[in-house]
Amino acid sequence: MASTASRPSRVAKLPPRERILDAAEELFRSDGIRRVGVQAIAERAETTKMAIYRHFETKDALVAEWLRIVAADYRAAFDRVEAEHPGRPREQILGLARFIAEGLPAISHRGCPFINSIAELPDRSHPARQVIEKHKAHQMRRLVGMCAGAGLPDPGQTAAEITFVLEGAQVSTQIGSVDQVGDRLMRIVEGIIDRPPPPPGKSRAATD
Repeated sequence: MASTASRPSRVAKLPPRERILDAAEELFRSDGIRRVGVQAIAERAETTKMAIYRHFETKDALVAEWLRIVAADYRAAFDRVEAEHPGRPREQILGLARFIAEGLPAISHRGCPFINSIAELPDRSHPARQVIEKHKAHQMRRLVGMCAGAGLPDPGQTAAEITFVLEGAQVSTQIGSVDQVGDRLMRIVEGIIDRPPPPPGKSRAATD
């Protein structure tokens, strides 16, 4: 939903539903889900609570739809690296890592929307939390597939290691515990995918 146009001029041109989602995104990212009420969203979107409920049955449904849009951005990143590097899964993995690394400056200000939202949604039956869990499972399956395509030993384990690095980099950036996070992230991921396989008869765990 980002745009170079100023927010008032941009939002004024949006249809009502998109204007509500734009306002919700801005408020949820800056203030958190629990602290933001429907009235605040209505005021930011220059509409009414009644109008919001015509498009979204509940606030929870609005939160879930916002996170579906965020998840779609990540799915698009997978699609993009696959299209840019057809038949080259190693480069696809590095492309994903680069996508995360380049997004870290924004994370430093607002934090990862998935991590922030999970912290506010302890109930696993919450529709928004289910969106996150489904997205993460889908993301892991695609990354495992890339690792398998790259011929990496134990693709599931390798994908888990890369996921730890990508998600850990976002947390480290948010809390400021590590400097040069983007560069370090890329070097670590490169080290994982270029690591020589363990000798025959030995598991990776035994050689680490």
